[in-house]
Amino acid sequence: MSNASRHVIDPATKQAILHLSFATFASMTIQRLCDPMLPELSHSFDVSRSQAAQVISYFAVTYGLMQIFFGPLGDKYGKYKVLAWATVGCSVGCFGSALAYDLPFLVFCRILTATCTAAIIPLGLAWVGDSVDYTIRQATLAQVGLGSTMGLVAGQLFGGLITDTLGWRWAFAMVGILFFVVGSVLLKNPIAKLQHDHQDGPNGERSLSFFKNASFVFGKQRPRRILACIFLEGTFAFGAIAISATHLHDHHALAVSWAGAIVALFGIGGVSYMALATRLIPRLGESGLVRAGALTFGVSYLVIGFSPHWMFDVFAFVGAGFGFFMFHNTMQVHATQMAPEVRGTCMALFAAILFAGQSVGVILCAALTSLMSSSWVLLLMGLSLALLGWVLPVWIDPHNMRAKGV
Repeated sequence: MSNASRHVIDPATKQAILHLSFATFASMTIQRLCDPMLPELSHSFDVSRSQAAQVISYFAVTYGLMQIFFGPLGDKYGKYKVLAWATVGCSVGCFGSALAYDLPFLVFCRILTATCTAAIIPLGLAWVGDSVDYTIRQATLAQVGLGSTMGLVAGQLFGGLITDTLGWRWAFAMVGILFFVVGSVLLKNPIAKLQHDHQDGPNGERSLSFFKNASFVFGKQRPRRILACIFLEGTFAFGAIAISATHLHDHHALAVSWAGAIVALFGIGGVSYMALATRLIPRLGESGLVRAGALTFGVSYLVIGFSPHWMFDVFAFVGAGFGFFMFHNTMQVHATQMAPEVRGTCMALFAAILFAGQSVGVILCAALTSLMSSSWVLLLMGLSLALLGWVLPVWIDPHNMRAKGV
């Protein structure tokens, strides 16, 4: 492959990446759609809010567990094809949710949706790893990530807006239509008709055993270190995010809804980074991105923890999101290179371990807030991520964390 061709994506692949970004947008939208719905769901089904929250908790658990299934499935039968069918499958769960007659049926439909949603982002990232040269892969992943980051914001806003106007059932129905249309477009792409991806598994085999493929990944030192960093990233970043709205409510006497809206600006920061990624990546390189991103996150949470007025937090959450996605986007590109032979399994491990880190972070921060002020907890999480970003380039592999360019 010539130097010129390495930096060019063919039209079919470019179109597939665009379609994939719509799928990741829908995927993240449905994950966050129920967050503002809980009061209305509680009223509609005459249940407590904690019971209504099952539509979120069961979705999250299912999403994490299904990585075991979809990673090897994508490696064996084709990542793009599997995620395309999964996208169509999401529409079934969404339409079922819109027609739910009681809470248990709604929870069942959310589990069905999560089962299919689990395939989209991890296999999408893995497919990009197969299809796009490393020299331009991080910028391409940022394009795909723009869809998921916008979905993070859209799910919160769209869920609340449609629930307050047309009703929560219409919110599910509209996202169901989006999934069906996007999935149909994905299936029509010639790439979805391929019977296999570019890489063969270990020893030339394509195994459906997650544990066999995972043991191959964990048998290498560098992947183990990358996944350890991903776990810590999830712990520090999402632990801080989990208590942010409560911190704003307690320390600035903001209404919970207003505090949640300010925290949602984190997603706007992520969108801003994704939009500027193609300019920042060649200027800062991978080491610069993780260090600058982690430092930006840490400084932002210093402001959030100790700001004298909530207006400072508006800008700080945008900064925190910008810094986090600088860091996270770089970790994604390294995850795609952990073991190219089983890249689908690698990205499934990436998603599952990030999810595990998030869970630990939420529990850890909740426990710490019973021992100290939430201001100090937020500062601790921010400084921890900043320290991780500083040592990560050397610890993972100084020869692969490029100082200039990607």
